[in-house]
Amino acid sequence: MWSHGSGRRLGALWRQHDFRLFWFGESVNQIGNSLAVVVMSLLAVTVLDATPFQVGLLAVLRYLPWLLIGLPVGVWIDRLPSGKVMVVTDLVASACFASVPVAAWLDLLTIEHVLAVAFLSGTAAVFFDTAYQVMVPAVVDAADLMEGNAKLRGSASVAHLAGIGLGGLLAQAIGAATALLVNAASFLVSVACLVRVRDVCGRRSDSRVRPLPSDPRQPLRRSIAEGIGFVVKDPYLRPITSWTTVSNFGLAGYDALIMLFLVREVGVGPGLAGLLLTTGGVGAILGALLARRIAAGFGTARSLLLCGLVLSPPVLLVPLTSPGVGVVFYVIGMLVCVTGVAMSNVVVASFRQSYAPAGMLGRVTATTRVLLTGTAPAGALAGAMLGTWLGTRAALWIMLGLVASAGSILLTGAFVGQRDLPQAVVPAPAVPAAAGL
Repeated sequence: MWSHGSGRRLGALWRQHDFRLFWFGESVNQIGNSLAVVVMSLLAVTVLDATPFQVGLLAVLRYLPWLLIGLPVGVWIDRLPSGKVMVVTDLVASACFASVPVAAWLDLLTIEHVLAVAFLSGTAAVFFDTAYQVMVPAVVDAADLMEGNAKLRGSASVAHLAGIGLGGLLAQAIGAATALLVNAASFLVSVACLVRVRDVCGRRSDSRVRPLPSDPRQPLRRSIAEGIGFVVKDPYLRPITSWTTVSNFGLAGYDALIMLFLVREVGVGPGLAGLLLTTGGVGAILGALLARRIAAGFGTARSLLLCGLVLSPPVLLVPLTSPGVGVVFYVIGMLVCVTGVAMSNVVVASFRQSYAPAGMLGRVTATTRVLLTGTAPAGALAGAMLGTWLGTRAALWIMLGLVASAGSILLTGAFVGQRDLPQAVVPAPAVPAAAGL
């Protein structure tokens, strides 16, 4: 059975050269990405006088590539050296974002240019994020996967909060277009770290092995179907993916409604509303920090049941939020829920990386990400429509009710009564790392 690596000494990864490089590069990259989300929107609104439709389109284009090419990218990542894919996509993304300030300096910047950058960088992100999930087990020993994912996701949560704050400050200090140079530089930092990771350049000399890539002669459609079929039929991945998809749908509806709810329904000021929204970021950091310890104490299967059945329902405190001390309902509800979400993300990512058959992790990752990404706009639209028809508080009850109840999907024989999730579903043939790169 796959567990948590409890026999490993906590913090051992900090002494590993490759992990330190990988962690630092991706942490800097995450700061840049979060910064870009804020700065691109500010640029469109304050500099290019974008219409509401164009601002909305800017957000859509960042995620649309997942729906268009997510599944075939999963196949390609299974056939290509994931580290080198990450390097190439980092360079492409850096060039895209650097083109914005250059165009602004030449007085050639248009909203169409910004929209194109959003789409191209989103396309690069599909390749990068899928390859990233495949790369983690190549950098981190199997026994350290839980700790590695916890550190990576914890730093990503901190970077997200830092990037949002830094984006606004830089846009005000040096201009929104010029601020994107910081994001472009963050991708170059990621490249500089990745090329020094031994597994990326085929210089690894230790005993770690990597699974063989999938058969490049297999038709693309058949390879995609194979990845989807594995997720749909597997007794562990099917309920996990269904649970996270339903939860993501509900949380997307919450995201669409929450600012309107806090400002108009509850009556808090913009400053307090912004402060309350950081509760989710705090929960994400807390969940990443606790994930390994909770998994060690309860087991990986029981940890997911804890997250889905115990830590998710308190989110129903959010619609009870009221003026004054009533905002405590929001803080407690979101802090507990997001802590559970972050914990489950670490456990699920580590399980997926250790469980997927040889040469299939890219497709398994892509299948789950396409489902999650595809439900986000649908959930946001459902939340907005329900808010219009029923009011924001009633709509929050419905959307967050989905989040609170989604954990019941895990009440199957694969989870109930089990302490830990299993090891790889099939033996994974392997070759020395250098042979695949």
